[in-house]
Amino acid sequence: MIGRGRGRPLDYVDPMAVTFPAPLVPGDRIGVTAPSSGVPDDMKGRLDHAIRVVESHGYEVVVGTCMDGSGHVSAPAAERAAELVAMLTDPAIKAVVPPWGGETAIDLLPLLDWDALRGAEPTWVVGYSDISTVITPLTLVTGVATVHGNNLMDTPYRTPEGLSSWLDVVAAPAGSTLVQTPPGLHRTAGFDDYRLHPEVDRFVLDAPGRWTRLDGEGDVDVVGRLVGGCVETLCNLTGTPFGDVAGFRRRSAPEGLIVYVEASDSDAAAICRHLHGMRLAGFFDGAEAVLVGRTAAPAWGALTQHAAVLDALGGLGVPIIADVECGHVAPFMPLVNGALGRVVHTAGHDRLEQTLA
Repeated sequence: MIGRGRGRPLDYVDPMAVTFPAPLVPGDRIGVTAPSSGVPDDMKGRLDHAIRVVESHGYEVVVGTCMDGSGHVSAPAAERAAELVAMLTDPAIKAVVPPWGGETAIDLLPLLDWDALRGAEPTWVVGYSDISTVITPLTLVTGVATVHGNNLMDTPYRTPEGLSSWLDVVAAPAGSTLVQTPPGLHRTAGFDDYRLHPEVDRFVLDAPGRWTRLDGEGDVDVVGRLVGGCVETLCNLTGTPFGDVAGFRRRSAPEGLIVYVEASDSDAAAICRHLHGMRLAGFFDGAEAVLVGRTAAPAWGALTQHAAVLDALGGLGVPIIADVECGHVAPFMPLVNGALGRVVHTAGHDRLEQTLA
């Protein structure tokens, strides 16, 4: 049972097929709201530029009222929850994308009207970092696919060859397969200053780096439903109905799962503890493979981020592939929670296929 607004219960449906929102077409409306952190006044230039980029694809953009960036959240939890539900249940809004993540979107979850969300026409929701706190439960609880990918403030960047953007994902025809082959380059220079450069549109990809198999050697070719997100936020949902990956596996993923995780900035000891707890709570039950995002987060003494993952997850007995482009290090490769994924990793080739069916 999951409590919704006013404490009324929501029962699971078993089994539950994954549902994919309709592909967007020019003229469709996209909602912008901040379920976590809003946008400070000195970054409004970047927000405005990002909105213009989305509009240049032929979409109408509707900006909500929960966007204030003067504090750690954009509005009180009840207001953020109400605005998100209103957008997700408005049949005229076909996708919702926040400006970026934040810190405490977890406070929305018990306030969302889960019955209304499950009964509404499916809507694409996009984001990563603290937005994992929202999109992953949306998929786990309602069975609607969501996009873990570059958010609104990242949207102006030109997508590197071989990758997709969230705009590509939400416009892809139903049943299609998105094939992504990472460029083998990543960024070591941190993030651009949107205050100084609001219209920056090129990633600085200054270092080579392919995927790394952590658990051993040999080629990997594995299939499963994709699900996952940011370690530092999802670790707080494991053991709750909002983070019930094992239940999602039983209800919606007879093929098994490809679970992906990525660290934002916590040191390796913290990530090790988080992953141990997530494993004990069943987050990796039914995993056919684990993908780990490339991270710039620090080691902890001699404990590296790779070693932390192996310490916590090495006993799963499945391929563990690290340095995947699905986290806080550019470039960003969108992953669709609920999509049927195929991961291929060989000595000379990395590829991720995602089928929207």
